[in-house]
Amino acid sequence: MSRKEIVGISAVIAVGVLAAVWLGLTEKKAVSGYHDAHHGHSHGSGAHSHDHSDDRGPHGGKVLREGEFELEFVIYEKGATPHIRMYPSYNHKPLDPAEVAVSVELERLGGRVDTFRFKPGNGFLYSEQELEEPHSFIVKVAAEWKGEKFDWEYSQYEDRLTVPADLAAKMGLATETAGPGRVVSVLSLPGEIAFNADMVSHVVPRVPGVVLEARKNLGDIVQKGETIAVIDSRELGEARSKYLIAIEREKLARYNFERSQRLWEADTVAEKEFLTAQKSFLEEKIELTSAERKLKSLGLSEAEITGLAKGNDNDLTHYVIRAPFDGVVIKKHLSHGEWVKEDAEIYVIADLSSVWVDIIVYAKDIGGVRVGQDAKVTVDSNGVEGVGKVSYVGPLVGEDSRTAKARVVLPNPDGRWLPGLFAKVELVMHNSSPAVVVRNEAIQTCRNKPVIFVRYDDRYEARPVLLGRSDGKHTEILKGLSAGEHYVMKNSYVLKAELGKAGMSHEH
Repeated sequence: MSRKEIVGISAVIAVGVLAAVWLGLTEKKAVSGYHDAHHGHSHGSGAHSHDHSDDRGPHGGKVLREGEFELEFVIYEKGATPHIRMYPSYNHKPLDPAEVAVSVELERLGGRVDTFRFKPGNGFLYSEQELEEPHSFIVKVAAEWKGEKFDWEYSQYEDRLTVPADLAAKMGLATETAGPGRVVSVLSLPGEIAFNADMVSHVVPRVPGVVLEARKNLGDIVQKGETIAVIDSRELGEARSKYLIAIEREKLARYNFERSQRLWEADTVAEKEFLTAQKSFLEEKIELTSAERKLKSLGLSEAEITGLAKGNDNDLTHYVIRAPFDGVVIKKHLSHGEWVKEDAEIYVIADLSSVWVDIIVYAKDIGGVRVGQDAKVTVDSNGVEGVGKVSYVGPLVGEDSRTAKARVVLPNPDGRWLPGLFAKVELVMHNSSPAVVVRNEAIQTCRNKPVIFVRYDDRYEARPVLLGRSDGKHTEILKGLSAGEHYVMKNSYVLKAELGKAGMSHEH
């Protein structure tokens, strides 16, 4: 072991010894004052008092006496919300509680004063107001019976330590002011970057033929309407020829119909001849429409059909295949001279301006995933991060995997999101701004209850608290700690240990 390490260990031991000495003196002083004020920890009938003296009443509480008039102060906790009970007596004989008026003020660390009013019960007076922990305060009791007034004041402390500032610094105690903050709870799930299936096109030729040109290769960028392949198709040639013939037949039928109509209107031809010409015209018109629709079903555009009618296309068997939208060729299944069928997948084109993140949702987490939920997506392999919203949650759980699927859609204008990469998805369970938030490391457990150590000057008190939501770093405090109070957010476990050694906490 090096000399530097030995010196470091010696320094740590010295600080520990010093802390033990200071805390020993502090505990002695605190416990001494505690006994001087007649505060103990006894139990009886579901109640506890804080009295080691002989002033303990028949119900286990502290007896307040003036002359022959007595009040037994009991903190009652058995099977009910903690509250105060007062048992009045005179000359050791119980009095009718309805004849006695009592009020109590409890001044807590920090100056907060709780006032209690009492109602008569079965042999005692009781407070409807809850008595919060810790039961550590200055007690002021006022009573009135048959016109006589009585007053008592005493202190009752528990779960407190006094630590001078210089020792607190050596112990590494750091405090922070309780106040509002953000609590964002997330659910972390695995995912995978995938193509946006709504923007993936499986290109098929629609007609069989021989490949004349395959202009695009795997990975090439294409634009909407751009020629990506040319196929020589006899079927397409026949459809185009049929369309051209239909145009000419329709023209002739139209001419005959219009001529017969003029002659019929001039009474130079019989009506039968006119009706025959009209019927022929309508039939040829239907044939032309059918031929045009056939070309459209094969993928020809209005412009191409119009050009064909005008005689602009001399290659009747050449079928031009165009890109359906802007994208990237992700699959190619054709080559020059190859025969392809009408339903063959010759290209797959994907628009990568947006991608899907397919999320694997375990059965236990399904209740925490919903459409519209905020999501953060991270790809560790290339350090890409992004945010989006859940757009889909699958309605079924796989029999084998016992998982469901969910999806987030992410914009991908610069192509950073590469389909096929694994991702981590953090779904926001809740995002709130509570009035009082503390760091998680400040929370300790005493008597199986969460506590926060609050500080006023050199006095520290273990304050039971009611915890709300947590995000792993910060926790909402619903009750027990107020905004503006100073709490120990670092090394509070040292105070917990010393409090246990001092034997100052009471058991319930």
